[in-house]
Amino acid sequence: MHHLLLALSATPSPLPTPGLREGISEDQITPGLWGFIMTAFFVLATTLLIVDMVRRIRRVRYRAQVEEERQAAAAAADIEAEDVRHPVENDIQGGSDSNQPGAKD
Repeated sequence: MHHLLLALSATPSPLPTPGLREGISEDQITPGLWGFIMTAFFVLATTLLIVDMVRRIRRVRYRAQVEEERQAAAAAADIEAEDVRHPVENDIQGGSDSNQPGAKD
């Protein structure tokens, strides 16, 4: 086993380590400062857009929830107001006919 590891470690790599051709500097093959600035700008812009989108989605959900609660409260108030306006009619229509004299079971 040790011989195999020694043989593998002593074997030269099949491809030599690449280097720069003559006449090319490292600044010509790397993105440089402008590449970093543009990448940072896109990351920042994307982050701000995502935060804004999440804020807008929350606002829409909250408005829908408030509207549903408002409609439910309005419906409950309408039912209460109807009961206050016509208590005798609502009692008769509400199924209390069995307590009326002359009602047949």
